[in-house]
Amino acid sequence: MAARAGAGDRRWLLRLVIAFAFSQAAVSMARPAVSYRALALGADERAVGVIAGVYALLPLFAAVPLGRRTDRGRCVPLLAVGAVLIGVGCGLSGTAGSLTALAAWSGVMGLGHLCFVIGAQSIVARRSSPAEQDRNFGHFTIGASLGQLVGPVAAGLLVSGHDGAMGRTSALALVVSAGVAAVSLTCLRRIEAPVIPAGTTAGPGKKPKRRGKTEPAKKPKPGKVSVWRILRTRGVPSGILVSLAVLSATDILTVYLPVVGEERGISPTVIGVLLSLRAAAAIACRLVMTPMIQRMGRTVLLTGSCLLGGLLCAGIALPVPVWGLALMLVALGFCLGVGQPLSMTTVVRAAPEEARSTALALRLTGNRLGQVAAPASAGLVAGVAGTGAPFMMLGVLLLGAAGLGVRSTPRDPAPAKAPAPATPAPAKAPEVPQEPAVPAEDSGDRH
Repeated sequence: MAARAGAGDRRWLLRLVIAFAFSQAAVSMARPAVSYRALALGADERAVGVIAGVYALLPLFAAVPLGRRTDRGRCVPLLAVGAVLIGVGCGLSGTAGSLTALAAWSGVMGLGHLCFVIGAQSIVARRSSPAEQDRNFGHFTIGASLGQLVGPVAAGLLVSGHDGAMGRTSALALVVSAGVAAVSLTCLRRIEAPVIPAGTTAGPGKKPKRRGKTEPAKKPKPGKVSVWRILRTRGVPSGILVSLAVLSATDILTVYLPVVGEERGISPTVIGVLLSLRAAAAIACRLVMTPMIQRMGRTVLLTGSCLLGGLLCAGIALPVPVWGLALMLVALGFCLGVGQPLSMTTVVRAAPEEARSTALALRLTGNRLGQVAAPASAGLVAGVAGTGAPFMMLGVLLLGAAGLGVRSTPRDPAPAKAPAPATPAPAKAPEVPQEPAVPAEDSGDRH
């Protein structure tokens, strides 16, 4: 199968991780900068929550059509469109002079991020064998964590609230993030599996000649699996809910930690460092993902990380010192780092093969639904009960995801799906080498 061609060559995954790191760095740099710019334009906690929700509003309606399109065609064009939209949304958010314009361009940025993520996840799903999925999705999400590590620190260094400069410095951070998004366009070559010319076959180790019309490797005809059937498949709903809860927690941390910092007198630079500590812990988690799965099992690891993550989210609402907040965010980053790659693998393994991109798009629809509802709800809760209340809400959401996940997630599959080693043949007595037949005239000499 062409999608599996060159499975031993993982340079495509390295290029994809680098491209994803740059696009995610742009978004992670822009999200807190948008919050600071909204505060400079006179927004309160509720307005910050609404603007954060608009980021996910356009993707909420576009995810499934984009997934259907990806099931039928190539993914790299979607990555390029996504990078362009991220750059446009970031740059024009920096020039927005009103909260309405800021929310609109934030939505464009969110649509670009959705395009990039759907295309990238579909490439990983197509080019990974079942035995490689956990590892490849884990390494793929390292790109997101690298972006989340660098982006908030860069935003914190550029944004300053001294002497009323927050409006100007937040705009600078958004323009710089647009340039970072443009860099990801340079890393998109040779990421997708090569196409096979129609009516020809390529020998092992040889590239097919590109004569005539080219077409991707044959696979089951897409578009026949209904959304309802995908959602009823055991494992898909739990994967979507876990992903929704984990991403909502990450999103609220990115958007509302600057608000908490303003209330507690923590500088933007320190807030950027705290967010980057969480991302660094997520990277460390994904580097040891395979040994943890082998030791604990996928279901236990996923459920336990959601439980502990929920308790840590609720703890952020407490008036702890900065060093205590840093320790909590490191532990929380390690827990949240488990959820995204394992929820991807859960959805990919559960969904029909001809509708995997659509299933991943449904997962992203759940993510965006959480990104619309969670910040808006957090804004309402914060306006009534204070800025610590959204983190209590996230704790409840993660605890609920853990409870549903342990009941509806399929059990860990037996390792039989991986290529089993050949069964050794029963030991035989060593064969005695037989002497070659001797011509009749030589037999007397032999005796």
